[in-house]
Amino acid sequence: MDNTVTWFEVATDDPEGAQAFYGGLFGWTFARDDEGPLDYRMINYPGGERPAGGLFNTKGEFPAHAIFHVQVADVEAACAKSESLGGKVIMKVIDDGAGTDFAYLRDTSGSVFGIFHRR
Repeated sequence: MDNTVTWFEVATDDPEGAQAFYGGLFGWTFARDDEGPLDYRMINYPGGERPAGGLFNTKGEFPAHAIFHVQVADVEAACAKSESLGGKVIMKVIDDGAGTDFAYLRDTSGSVFGIFHRR
């Protein structure tokens, strides 16, 4: 559903360590996503029917983070609206090769969050 938090992401340069930590703490399970070019692992909750989040291997190229993602109808339009409201677009990818548009934004207080649209 558009304009709702539908995904979360944990990013780290130690994905095996993060899997051990979150799997041990919450019982989450992980499965590699072979659709895109990134080392990305889908996170499932115990008893969940579908992935609820992802674990991203930054390979040291980005800072570690844990953020939420909001599904939107149009990433370009949401980026433009964010900027008109005083936000900043940190990174934007239109068509990642796996059918997803996404962006990382910074709100007016400095907090980072993500938006995405899956085609």
